[in-house]
Amino acid sequence: MLVGQNEKVQTEQWKIATHVVELESSIIREILKISSQPGVISFAGGLPAPELFPMEELREAMEIVVTKHGAPAFQYTLSRGIPQLRELLAERATAYDTATSVDNILITAGAQQAIELVARAFIDRGDYIITEYPTYVGALQAFNYYQAKYATVEMDAEGMIPERAEEKILKYEPKLIYTVSNFQNPTGITMSENRRVKLIELAARHNIPIIDDNSYGDIRFAGQPVPSLKSLGGDRVIALRSFSKIIAPGLRLGWMNGPESIMGYFERVKQCTDLHTNTLCQYLIYEFISAGKLEAHIARIIKDYRAKRDLMVQTMRDNFPEGIRWTEPEGGLFLWVELPEHMSAKELLPKAVAMKVAYVYGEPFFPDGQGQNTLRLNFSNATHDNIVEGITRLAELLKENM
Repeated sequence: MLVGQNEKVQTEQWKIATHVVELESSIIREILKISSQPGVISFAGGLPAPELFPMEELREAMEIVVTKHGAPAFQYTLSRGIPQLRELLAERATAYDTATSVDNILITAGAQQAIELVARAFIDRGDYIITEYPTYVGALQAFNYYQAKYATVEMDAEGMIPERAEEKILKYEPKLIYTVSNFQNPTGITMSENRRVKLIELAARHNIPIIDDNSYGDIRFAGQPVPSLKSLGGDRVIALRSFSKIIAPGLRLGWMNGPESIMGYFERVKQCTDLHTNTLCQYLIYEFISAGKLEAHIARIIKDYRAKRDLMVQTMRDNFPEGIRWTEPEGGLFLWVELPEHMSAKELLPKAVAMKVAYVYGEPFFPDGQGQNTLRLNFSNATHDNIVEGITRLAELLKENM
């Protein structure tokens, strides 16, 4: 018998790093555990509609990968990603609005890893970051791991207010500006073209990089398209993109589009993380796009999500009590709700779950823990019947607690 084989190991005495011990779990993942209970209608997660996953097209693409590419698709590959996919993404970005070469592209395990690579490359303990207020909770988790501080900038219907951002830059000397410019998570707000230009001018004046988390940019179903920050700002902008929302999140595939001069830094920090992104999935996505399947699939998503957003908004108009406001996004997966100031969305959540409906309360999206009267609703993952029933239940709860 090995020494100590039957002893109880006191792992609580192991010296885990302090910044890891203090790291909080994703509130969204925790709420998903609650909302997965039988019968609960969940508007909590940022989940795409699974019935829209292009299963047949992916099956066909996988057969091509195995027969055409063979063993290389199952082998280690370059840290920046397979050249075929990077070239394809560079061509797509160039055709859309941004001159891009293969050397500007690095493939990541979803946009979340891209955020983490940015944090790893830029942030020293105590460094400030400009963020929208509120902002994506997953970005806050990544930045918190490296013990960043936040200079938050309020938004209005046009997005981040540049004048407020400059005040924060002068005061805190931040390392970078992080924004979700299109259909922002959590609010659904899209930054106007005028604001984009001003933000880029601001970044140029102070020589600060802009990190544009553009994971939702392809899912526009209303309003007029706005030039991307990357197309307006060039090498001042590092654009983060993802296939999670436009193909399937389980593939865990995203990419970065940044200036060639710094991509080597991201390549090296990625090597410390996972060496490279899943080779098989890279070939799968490459063949899926090469077969001309992506644009038609995005069109299907847009049609479906437009109908779901419209239904959710109309049901809220018909049933929510006076004194509650919400955004009506032109794309993406979410809308944002503001309750009267005296109400706490966090305190209401257990009551909502008891009524078999769930949402994400807003506090985790605020770096300073404010936003007690806010919540986020996801419309992409629910059926039409569940949208009507879930919003009706939520309206009853709000009326009872006004």
